[in-house]
Amino acid sequence: MRKTFLSLAVLAMVASPVLADEYNKVISVGQKAPSFAGIPAVMGEKEARLDLDNLTKDNVVVLVFLANHCPVVTAYEDRVIDFANDYKNKGVKVVAVCVDVMNDQDKLPGIKQRVKEKGYSFVYGYDDSQEIGRAYGATNTPQFVVIDKDKTIRYTGALDDNQNEAKVKKTYLRDAVDAVLKGESPEVKETRAVGCGIRYKK
Repeated sequence: MRKTFLSLAVLAMVASPVLADEYNKVISVGQKAPSFAGIPAVMGEKEARLDLDNLTKDNVVVLVFLANHCPVVTAYEDRVIDFANDYKNKGVKVVAVCVDVMNDQDKLPGIKQRVKEKGYSFVYGYDDSQEIGRAYGATNTPQFVVIDKDKTIRYTGALDDNQNEAKVKKTYLRDAVDAVLKGESPEVKETRAVGCGIRYKK
């Protein structure tokens, strides 16, 4: 059994801007991001391990909770890939993780297959302990957290305001990351997470 270190800190269809902490009851914008390390992951055809200290060393990190079985993730998948590609040379590192343990396709072999099929340009991990999900208050997939170089949480919630890409009017994640890269505070700091509910073990 692998060991995952997490410093535990002590939401679902249409996104809308709100005051921070209205939807996520576990983490707050402005607090230090809960630490994590040792989470097995895939980067292309190579195996990797997720470690927040290494990820934030020279980057803004976008942590996204995914689940391969989720149709909402499928609807957003190409947008996540496009985002990762658009920002990879801007000091932004996209890191995906799945904590849903109820479906075989969500586990590491399924993740490896999905990464191969879609050509993900970002690292994708699997935490069967679900501790990272609990630490970040993850309730839905996809769900996003923006973490700056100082390991401070700057945004939580949805990628944009519509599952149908043709109807998107608000690009919350891109706006938040653009603000952080400029050294500014995002205008919208939290939105309601969109998608399939994450099922946690009792």
